[in-house]
Amino acid sequence: MRTGLAAAAAALTLLLIIPTAASAKRMLPWPSDAYTKRDKRTDTGVRLNLRRADMPRNKNGRPIDPADINRADGFSPGSALLLKVPGLDTAAAVRQSKLPPLTNLRRGLRSRSPILVFNARTGRRHPIWAELDSNARRRRDRLLIIRPARNFKEGARYVVVLRNLRDARGRRIDGPGIRGRHAGRIRRAMRKVNTGRHVYTAWDFTVASERSLAGRMLHIRNDAFRTLGDTNLRDLTVQGSSPAFTVDAVTALAPAEDDRIARKVEGTLTVPCYLTNRCAPGGRFSLNRRGLPRRLGTTTAKFHCNIPRSALDPAAPPRARPSLYGHGLLGEPTEIDAGNVRSMSNEHNFVFCATAWAGFSDDDIQHIVSVLSDLSGFNTIADRMQQGFLNMLFLGRAMIHPQGLSSHAAFQKGGQSVLDTTRLFFDGNSQGGIMGGGLTAVAPDFDRAVLGVPGMNYSTLLQRSVDFDAYAAISYPNYRKVIDRQLWMQHIQLLWDRAEANGYAHHMTSDPLPNTPRHEVLMHVAFGDHQVSDTAAEVQARTIGARGYRPVLDPGRSPWPRFQLIPSIGSFPFNGSAIVMWDTGPPRTVGTVTQGTDAPPAGNTPNRSGDDPHDNPRATPSARMQKSEFLKVGGQVVDVCGGAPCHAVP
Repeated sequence: MRTGLAAAAAALTLLLIIPTAASAKRMLPWPSDAYTKRDKRTDTGVRLNLRRADMPRNKNGRPIDPADINRADGFSPGSALLLKVPGLDTAAAVRQSKLPPLTNLRRGLRSRSPILVFNARTGRRHPIWAELDSNARRRRDRLLIIRPARNFKEGARYVVVLRNLRDARGRRIDGPGIRGRHAGRIRRAMRKVNTGRHVYTAWDFTVASERSLAGRMLHIRNDAFRTLGDTNLRDLTVQGSSPAFTVDAVTALAPAEDDRIARKVEGTLTVPCYLTNRCAPGGRFSLNRRGLPRRLGTTTAKFHCNIPRSALDPAAPPRARPSLYGHGLLGEPTEIDAGNVRSMSNEHNFVFCATAWAGFSDDDIQHIVSVLSDLSGFNTIADRMQQGFLNMLFLGRAMIHPQGLSSHAAFQKGGQSVLDTTRLFFDGNSQGGIMGGGLTAVAPDFDRAVLGVPGMNYSTLLQRSVDFDAYAAISYPNYRKVIDRQLWMQHIQLLWDRAEANGYAHHMTSDPLPNTPRHEVLMHVAFGDHQVSDTAAEVQARTIGARGYRPVLDPGRSPWPRFQLIPSIGSFPFNGSAIVMWDTGPPRTVGTVTQGTDAPPAGNTPNRSGDDPHDNPRATPSARMQKSEFLKVGGQVVDVCGGAPCHAVP
């Protein structure tokens, strides 16, 4: 997953650190409908109204431009709730206030919880946990962060109430109360729940609608597939024509060169382009009067495919299952050459094809580094990530269309295609699991996806990942105010929602987006993952309605219960979406190598204990078997761990 970190770190030498402007803490608490305005044209009736002058500023004193953020009709469904509570800035104050922790999510749902987050219409409480910013060394910079344990409902309005807060010595903290232009409606909503006395403060916020979050991506998908003659994308039928493609290189491999892959194929795909700059890094959507992207010609996307020896076996086994593969952080489609992917391909007869996650691939590194010095350009990253989704969908269509890749000799044996074009599948790891969740929600040609070591909500993931170290070394000197960092992460998340699982999670499985089939998802999580927090994966599982494999871990492996508020798989084989935790075990030394890891910290910092288990689930034969059984027409989740916790090989 760490591809590109060296380039990012090298760019740090280009920075010139000069004093920064005043803090943007005036925007707290966040999110709040105080930062919206009425707009009858939106699905929620409001639109964000962030003022440029209030936004965090970089080292040159330039505030983040909120123009594209302000197109949203509400806040992120995964919003972290931020505020500064003087006196509640130490672990002792957290204990005295009895804040609901990550380690006990049910405490946040109790009637006496000091933090209430509830739906303003129904009064129903929402599961949350609270944490102080572990990265802020000085108390004056330390924000209280309240995170949803399951994403907030799209288009809904929520009320946040804090009450009975205490400082480190147990003294009650007096607060500002309920103020502002929405004070009346907040009080009316509070009558639906028992808030009691000693309310420190309360505010409300509106979550963005489905159209606001997914509308751009659905528009470019629908428009692009119309160019192929296909308008019905909901029933997994292939209509119209295949995307145009070329095969540029075919490499036959002798068994001595590779005992798993027999043939490597490289080529290009023609895809409608919706970005300026000819769809190169730095391009952005050009929007029409309806706020939807215009088509601006075409672009060429490179693809790589591996045909396993099993598919060319003279004994003529069944045709190989075609699957898209999603690569890791700022990586390349050649990740299909990794040993675990080649093993999955040959062991279970898959042809994997991949194209770059445009927007978040090796080609985008230099542009991303430049944006980290001025986050006003972050929309260009999110826009290109959506183009990357489209490139991937077009590659998938070429894989299963009769006139697509099957029609080329590179994908044939004895004049017959080696591809079983009945159904497409998806398998992605790390970033491929994160973005793969968003891709799954809009995919017309596959209905089953495996998300390896996934999570969602980059604003939650960043500081919980060791991979962020290099990017923090670039962004933090440019945005020097520590108290602003949680804010600008939430600001860019409003753009990121359009291009990662967080903005699509409600529609990933049982509640499909318009003109889109229903999907099932299998999540494979690495316990104690250093790179993609397993905590963020659990939030995703709750949001998509996945059931959990139990027992999750061996006794004593985690200091708090895992898979809280996630229902169990009742029996096997299981029809539905699932999450499985794979554990490499506690740290131990084998020869000169450290294997295993401790449980991750509960705060917003990475796990750095022992060996990183991030790659281990996909390297485990039994995990690959479980994936294969799931990635079938009518596939199911099977128990490959014998009723015991699932153990990954190091």
